[in-house]
Amino acid sequence: MAEYALQLEGLVKEFTGKRAVDQISLAVRRGEILGLLGPNGAGKTTTIRMVMDIIAPDAGTIRILGEQFSERMKDRIGYLPEERGLYRKMTVMETLLYLGELKGLKAPEIKSRAQALLKRFQLENCEAKKIEELSKGMAQKVQFIATTLHSPELLILDEPFSGLDPVNIELVKDIILEKKREGVTIIFSTHLMEYAEMIVDSVVMINQGKKVLDGSLSDLKAQFGKKFLRVDYEGDSSFVAGLPGVHSVRDFGRQMEIELDDLSSKDRLLRELLERVTLHGFQVTEPSLQHIFIQKVREGEQA
Repeated sequence: MAEYALQLEGLVKEFTGKRAVDQISLAVRRGEILGLLGPNGAGKTTTIRMVMDIIAPDAGTIRILGEQFSERMKDRIGYLPEERGLYRKMTVMETLLYLGELKGLKAPEIKSRAQALLKRFQLENCEAKKIEELSKGMAQKVQFIATTLHSPELLILDEPFSGLDPVNIELVKDIILEKKREGVTIIFSTHLMEYAEMIVDSVVMINQGKKVLDGSLSDLKAQFGKKFLRVDYEGDSSFVAGLPGVHSVRDFGRQMEIELDDLSSKDRLLRELLERVTLHGFQVTEPSLQHIFIQKVREGEQA
């Protein structure tokens, strides 16, 4: 069995003279969750579409589950596209039966699996409803069910949380983690950094078609050093950004993520905060994935 579920080497794709993907290389180990991150237009979806053989790369190689892509390999992959594509006039069960049969499953097995998943997503009363009758979130859940119905070895999820409320985001997150425990390799793209941070093993960040970060989440955080503070407070914190030793502040109103030049200014900052706001929490921490993401995007804009 190949060690890697996905290997890309020197992937390039141009559209009308502009490089949407520029020499992207990465390797995803079996059983790993990879977060494929980047701002809108970074090249994430184009990369995924090349992996799925929807569009052809102009250069580079792709190996999936140790092999070149082939039609029979599609049965081993579950792909949730960013642009959803369910047949609006079909019922939910008709849709799942049709898509399951395309993956080589028999109708009784599809129906059994589908009913269990529909119940889990609180859609057990929707079997006979047409897709066009469903809300955006309900249709998204049906598409997610269709993506996992055939128990794929590799799951590729492009914005899997799109259109879902917080309860269903939690459910999808839990299912992703269950699939990992079953040995499934998962690659997903999302803008929800807090969820990516909770579940990914490694990160590849793309900006303007180029790879700007690649590595395990713990290693990437370590590169930024332990010079960050998480502060929970009440009051006016506008003074913090101007204090000596403060490099940057991300303020959410009652919580701040503060980057220091180094930790030597931590105690002085703590004294200032105690004097000027009501302090509920003060913790030395690693940078959040959101912070790393924003910093890398801004560096790309300034380059």
